[in-house]
Amino acid sequence: MEKFKSYYLAPEELNKIFDYFKTRGYKIAGPTVKDNAIVYDEIESVNDLPLGWTDEQGPGSYRLKRRNDEALFGYVVGPHSWKKFLFPPILTLWEAKRENGKFKIYEQNYSEEKFVFVGVRACEISAILIQDKIFGGGQYVDPNYLRRRENAFIIAVNCNEPGNNCFCLSTGTGPKVLTGYDIVLTEVISESGHYLIAKPGSDLGEEILASLGFREATTQEIDEADKVSNEAVNKFRKEVDLSDVVEMLQSNYENPLWEKVSEKCLTCANCTMVCPTCFCHTVEDVTDLTGQSAKRVRKWDSCFTLEFSYIHGGSVRYSTASRYRQWMTHKLSTWKNQFGMIGCVGCGRCITWCPVGIDIVENVKLFKESELKLKTGESYGRGNT
Repeated sequence: MEKFKSYYLAPEELNKIFDYFKTRGYKIAGPTVKDNAIVYDEIESVNDLPLGWTDEQGPGSYRLKRRNDEALFGYVVGPHSWKKFLFPPILTLWEAKRENGKFKIYEQNYSEEKFVFVGVRACEISAILIQDKIFGGGQYVDPNYLRRRENAFIIAVNCNEPGNNCFCLSTGTGPKVLTGYDIVLTEVISESGHYLIAKPGSDLGEEILASLGFREATTQEIDEADKVSNEAVNKFRKEVDLSDVVEMLQSNYENPLWEKVSEKCLTCANCTMVCPTCFCHTVEDVTDLTGQSAKRVRKWDSCFTLEFSYIHGGSVRYSTASRYRQWMTHKLSTWKNQFGMIGCVGCGRCITWCPVGIDIVENVKLFKESELKLKTGESYGRGNT
């Protein structure tokens, strides 16, 4: 017997949940159409969601197009991830001001900032759980991240239509939402109407749905929602076997194939910026021209930049191949050694937003082919990158 009931919501009834949280000081963050993309931003009501919009994606390709219905969540994922709210691209850690001839340090207080995340996919919840371990699971924790995370209420949504670049089925992180949510929605558009089935995943989620007066969903409505979400598994067009990827990549550091898979790479860092799990950053100290104030600022960084691996005397990774190798082996291999899981959730953003369409899935397959040819005597050869 399941712990929580499932509830029926008409699409516009989501506003009841939004209003509940807004009166309690929360900001509502969700998908909305902006600059010809579906991005995550602050929203006010259901009308701000991408009603009737979907996205078409391919390697290095993204465009919006109209659907033939008024689906609220009929898209895949855009260039933003929820990382932008929990681990902001630019964050002032502290500020010092000169007062009476001495500097006084002011800590930044972000503890009052509370968010409701609307429309979080299964792959994105997995990414949040990965960052939970990175920023809060070890000896050293990030208090800024933890405060934001504690103040986040997650309204997830089951993915009904995986996109061309999605491979979360291969990473075991989707398409159905199984954990890490307060409420999960399944959107149903059929002959019987357009509605949402809301299932709580936490006591707070149950309390909110029950207190706002939503009716309990019927068995038929639940079955129809389950059918929609279960059918998503059969719609994937991209897949890869990752069962041995950790060991495979670690045994191929010197494979000249790295030159081949990275020959188009621009080292632009787009893949790391859109990735929902990448956490590399730098810290800068800046002062004003008068010398009266100074700030310590944390900013996103990327292993694709030459300066990222700079130590006294120069950078460790000069070549494009060495930087691409660092990214791919960390994401799919050495991340497991560090954190107990790989750092990829199969969202496909790195494929879509790479200007030259480099496909990490296809590159894994190339290394698997290389291993097979090596075993059968038809080797690519070995050498230094």
